[in-house]
Amino acid sequence: MKRLLILGAGTAGTMAANKMRPLLPRDEWNITIVEQHDTHFYQPGYLFIPFGIYRPEEVTKPTKRFIPSGVDLVSATIDKVEPDANKVLLEDGTELPYDYLIIATGASPNPDETPGMADDMGGDVHEFYTYNGATKLAEKMRTWEGGRLVVHVTEMPIKCPVAPLEFTFLADAFFTEQGLRDKVDITYVTPLEGAFTKPVASKYLGDMLDKRKIALEPDFMIESVDSEAKKIVSFDEREVPYDLLVTIPLNMGADFIARSGLGDDLNYVPVDQYTLLSKAHDNIFAVGDASDIPASKAGSVAHFAMDLFPANFLRHIQGLKMTEPFDGHANCFIETGHGKGLLIDFNYETEPLPGKYPLPGVGPFSLLKETEINHWGKVMFRWMYWNILLPGKELPLPALMSMAGKDTEDL
Repeated sequence: MKRLLILGAGTAGTMAANKMRPLLPRDEWNITIVEQHDTHFYQPGYLFIPFGIYRPEEVTKPTKRFIPSGVDLVSATIDKVEPDANKVLLEDGTELPYDYLIIATGASPNPDETPGMADDMGGDVHEFYTYNGATKLAEKMRTWEGGRLVVHVTEMPIKCPVAPLEFTFLADAFFTEQGLRDKVDITYVTPLEGAFTKPVASKYLGDMLDKRKIALEPDFMIESVDSEAKKIVSFDEREVPYDLLVTIPLNMGADFIARSGLGDDLNYVPVDQYTLLSKAHDNIFAVGDASDIPASKAGSVAHFAMDLFPANFLRHIQGLKMTEPFDGHANCFIETGHGKGLLIDFNYETEPLPGKYPLPGVGPFSLLKETEINHWGKVMFRWMYWNILLPGKELPLPALMSMAGKDTEDL
């Protein structure tokens, strides 16, 4: 009996379990998935909790609900992987041997990595990249009466790189609707040269900040947070004062990856960006946010990559070349407030461009353009996530990015 072991039952890990179980004969393959949390969190929903758009209970469901029959769920915390021995050690001392390992333990914010950031977390410093952080920020937003709001990104890569911008746009709309916008100064602080990582999209998004009278502070590499003086300080000694700091801390992979000697400086597993196979071990894959591929750490990337993964895995275990290369395809709805949204679609080689998606000239979604239907696409995605993506069902969307329907004049 061969053993496939999956670490992590988040988006990518759960999809892997659901996609691989029907393809691997049960009399030949045992599949086990390890997850320490009993609750599965719909992480894109964290963005909406601070503004009262989602209630906290709307982004959670039991983990076991999405684990398919024929897959063993082990509720435990991972200590480390011993790749040379082909086994995983759990904190309770249990050893789980494997023939093939899929690491899908994601990425998490680490405020302790930035001096001073954790000192006032939950006071005048907040984050919304965790369930608890988003709910605490919701409490703060309900009673905050205005001042200097600073939305800050520590360093790339982060989960859902557009989420900080979305928060900024939603904050502008939220305070406008509350009649407080003239009492709130909003500054967006980023380590990037502009509003986003890709030049064309960065121009569009930067213009949107300007129209909303949101200040942009680019190229800001944070050195520390001074919670007493209420300011963030960069390595080049620039200072940005705040009354409320909403920060995205340094995102890192799981600690056990470092203990196992499997990761880079941020605990992401180095893999081939086209096949997701570890560069160091021929029987280990890293999927979703756990890998170091140069793509967005977003649910759409996990979805498109996992559409191609099963065929590659089946060929790999037969000693054959993997023939379904992943192109880094990502598409993300960007909530822009007031019932509108924007959509971007891109991959390793091609940046976001204007146009229509998924049908050329028809859409119904518009690329790099604010529309109401883009907002509803964002809203509808939650249902699709729970009912189609996590169970491993097929969406009628191509896994690889297409140039059809895109306007290339801006290239």
